[in-house]
Amino acid sequence: MDSLNRNEVEHIRESLRRGAALKRILADDPAPIIAVVDACEAAIKAGNKLFFCGNGGSAADAQHLATELLIRLRGDVVRESWPAIALTLDPAALTAAGNDFGYAEVFARPLAGLGKPGDVLFGITTSGRSPSVMRALELARTMSITTVGLLGADGGSARALCDHALVVPDSETARIQECHIALGHIVLELLEDRLTGRR
Repeated sequence: MDSLNRNEVEHIRESLRRGAALKRILADDPAPIIAVVDACEAAIKAGNKLFFCGNGGSAADAQHLATELLIRLRGDVVRESWPAIALTLDPAALTAAGNDFGYAEVFARPLAGLGKPGDVLFGITTSGRSPSVMRALELARTMSITTVGLLGADGGSARALCDHALVVPDSETARIQECHIALGHIVLELLEDRLTGRR
């Protein structure tokens, strides 16, 4: 320990403790998480799709979560593929929408063509203020698509656009993203358990 940089050691400890404290806060109120699982279960059972969108690290989280539904979440669960689309995946569509309609439309424009009533859209934004995510959430509501927010801080302006909001009460992007992927995994694990009759 004496050879380690004390500032780095403290940073490691503080980051892990802060992340753990945030997860404990989220664990104290499981009802919003279960409500999201309910919405996803209803959508899949009705033959609808789950959409995911976000920017930067949240774009990667959108792809991560969609892939786990489309391909596989847990290796010991044998099941069919479920319809999930990350609106962050197609660079041709993203750049065309950004070029022709402005960056705020990069998720809304493809959602307009692919979405239908009864689908679910997950909008992921650590600030709760991402214009492109908010625009997709706005459009989704006009299309009778259930809106779920994975948000940070106080939820920002996006919170009012969400039927269900899972808000990580912190301002540090990295800690919020760590909690977002944990929340996403929990939602998908419970959804998988329900749809496969595992528990």
